[in-house]
Amino acid sequence: QVQLVESGGGLVQAGDSLRLSCAASGRTFGTYAMGWFRQAPGKEREFVASISWSGSTTDYADSVKGRFTISRDNAKNTLYLQMSSLKFEDTAVYYCAERNYVGGSRFANNYAYWGQGTQVTVSS
Repeated sequence: QVQLVESGGGLVQAGDSLRLSCAASGRTFGTYAMGWFRQAPGKEREFVASISWSGSTTDYADSVKGRFTISRDNAKNTLYLQMSSLKFEDTAVYYCAERNYVGGSRFANNYAYWGQGTQVTVSS
């Protein structure tokens, strides 16, 4: 079965950088698109970024465009989210997710597998 395990979260100050990782197992990595979502307290889960199976196509929410970079290393079965210029409003639990399709999506319902999440807290 597919397992996704996020890591790299923590407490940082506004303006700092952080890199999240998502280790995947259970099937051939590099076959399907993946994404990052986040959920802040009292808010719905929201799209952050997605990447196609090959890594050639990426998509970002407007709120993180220019500050976050999604990437994948198919040889290491790992998805990344490099976050820079972090803001207080980036505070949330961050989840990685995998689709059963080659292209990314902004919609959580289009993802079949989810990790348990990692907490990112940005102090202002």
